[in-house]
Amino acid sequence: MSLFALIVALLLEQLHPLSVRKYLHDWPQVYVDYFQHLFNSGEYRHGKIAWWLAVVPLLLLVVLTQWGLTYIHPILSLIFNILALYLCMGFGKYSHYFTEVQQALRTENREAAHTLLSKLRGQPSQGLNTEELARLTIETSLVALHRHLFGVIVWFTLFSLLGLGGAAGALLYRLGQGLNSHWADEANVYALSESQFSEFAANMRARLEWLPIRLTAGTFAIVGNFEDTAYCWRSQAAYWPDSETGILLASAAGASGIRLGLPIYQDGVLLDRPELGVGEKTGEAALQCAIRLVWRSVVFMLVMLFMLTIASLLG
Repeated sequence: MSLFALIVALLLEQLHPLSVRKYLHDWPQVYVDYFQHLFNSGEYRHGKIAWWLAVVPLLLLVVLTQWGLTYIHPILSLIFNILALYLCMGFGKYSHYFTEVQQALRTENREAAHTLLSKLRGQPSQGLNTEELARLTIETSLVALHRHLFGVIVWFTLFSLLGLGGAAGALLYRLGQGLNSHWADEANVYALSESQFSEFAANMRARLEWLPIRLTAGTFAIVGNFEDTAYCWRSQAAYWPDSETGILLASAAGASGIRLGLPIYQDGVLLDRPELGVGEKTGEAALQCAIRLVWRSVVFMLVMLFMLTIASLLG
């Protein structure tokens, strides 16, 4: 059932990315804002209390709903899982931007590529050459791929194996991401440099990412170049500003034979970034290698989930 729910949700994501997400964005923001405004006094322990109070009731509600639907009929539980995955994934829009940037670079339409990459990153991306456009597109897409697909799959599978319902696992992961980003953004907007309220949310996001990041990197190693993946992971990942993201990007670069990172000029300023990967592929060729790595990884994860499903049925 979990495997079927994942396949259906993936197909829905690719065929029709959820256009009503913009309408579904308001209520979670109001929800997390409520706990922030109620508890935010700038102290770490208040952030901890707010995080648990925001997350636990929703998780309990989802788990109890899933159990109730399973008791009524397993098909209802399956539909609930598909809906939860569809709402929690959200990688469809990123994959479509990736494809459009690839097409723009293939036709040497750099202006369109700049515009598309700016939308993908959520920040201006002017003044980049073709190789820089390709590298930033791959990096942004890989991070989005992990946060909106692989991480969701890992926690969905873990909760399914624990008998808590995969929907709760997917929700927990997305809540961990959302609370961290939203509370950190609020602190930046209001220049609350001394506030520790969002630190617990950041710590919990890192804990929720620990296993998915390493499983994703391990998957890249299996479906790509194992030796180069291990080398880049071991020797390069720690030099990236965010070491967890560094593991993801370094392993992807090593597995697919491309170069990521490297200094870039943006808005007349040199951004000093470490080099990731040992390959020579750049530009549109690197985009092709990256997308092949991604789809091989998706297929591998689905095969592994199929094997786990068979093992549980035989057991």
